[in-house]
Amino acid sequence: MTTQSLVQATPPHIIADIFSGTSVTINGGQPWDIQVFDNRVYRMVLYRGSLGFGDAYVDGLWDSAQLDETFNRLLSGNIDEKMRGWARVRLIGEALRHRLLNLQSSDRAFEVGQRHYDIGNDVFEAMLDPTMSYSCAYWANAETLEQAQLAKLDMICRKLELKPGERLLEIGCGWGGLAKFAAEHYGVEVVGITVSKEQKKLAEIRCQGFPVEVHLMDYRDLQGHFDKIVSVGMFEHVGPKNYHVYFQKAHDLLKDDGLFLLHTIGNYTTSTHTDAWIDNYIFPNGKVPSAREIATAVEDRFIIEDWHNFGQDYDRTLMAWWDNFNRAWPALEQRYGERFYRMWKYYLMCCAGYFRARQGQLWQLVLSKRTRRSIYRSMR
Repeated sequence: MTTQSLVQATPPHIIADIFSGTSVTINGGQPWDIQVFDNRVYRMVLYRGSLGFGDAYVDGLWDSAQLDETFNRLLSGNIDEKMRGWARVRLIGEALRHRLLNLQSSDRAFEVGQRHYDIGNDVFEAMLDPTMSYSCAYWANAETLEQAQLAKLDMICRKLELKPGERLLEIGCGWGGLAKFAAEHYGVEVVGITVSKEQKKLAEIRCQGFPVEVHLMDYRDLQGHFDKIVSVGMFEHVGPKNYHVYFQKAHDLLKDDGLFLLHTIGNYTTSTHTDAWIDNYIFPNGKVPSAREIATAVEDRFIIEDWHNFGQDYDRTLMAWWDNFNRAWPALEQRYGERFYRMWKYYLMCCAGYFRARQGQLWQLVLSKRTRRSIYRSMR
């Protein structure tokens, strides 16, 4: 189709054309095909892009029997690029919003805690493994989610070369899973920070009896010096305008011979915006970094000792979370309702598809200062 004929076509024909090459068909017979129940879907997708696509799903206007694979096939077929021509105005607006505003400023730092991590500890307790690790597990030698998360926690501690008596800073400590593990198995003292009141409350309960402190605070307010620093699944909330501030703060906090491990989702290319639906409903003001953005911000502050990618493990992690959440839903349903169920399913399934299509990566970087004299041996 030419651009002119697309403009003149009815919305269903336009969407079918955009979907061509993705192996996803409207009202087709494959489990990953999209079943449309209301024609409003077409205009919602055409004029609001991913935000309209997600809203239409949550509203029950369309469905898919295998939603994770729907997203894998759409993203593998570069549906986001095909949509840019139609959503150009909205995407330009998003790019300008990220360029002109500091969406992750100190004043906004606690918004993601309030809107996502504070929704209810019962949801996360039901979905996650017993360590309550809300980040990619390491499945190399694991059969269960708990085994994979314990393997990830232990790998982090070994990469950091933790020793008894050391002081570890965790920027973004979640519900205390890593802090407790490091204190219990490696004999370190841990200072953890979070922007979530509910995380802090539960982390303190879970870490009772161990040398762990948990503080509700923004990373920019940290003071002191630490033998080692770790940050798992928090950098996605820092934002490009703050990357230099973040790494400079970590540099100032880290002792001369220390190590800093950064665990973060990464995007396969540098983007000027974030997914509008995820930004609106799941992780407000979030932004997934690219390798170039990280390398640029790290330069002249840290030496990259190791860069480990196991992004394909996130697909399996997300699907395990979905299985747990879905099994637990009867106990959660009365409190949260059907719209929350569809929203949460959409969130987990679109993220699984994102990693399955390999647009999403998962990186662990081990960083050191130039002042470090000990030789670092990379390990897995």
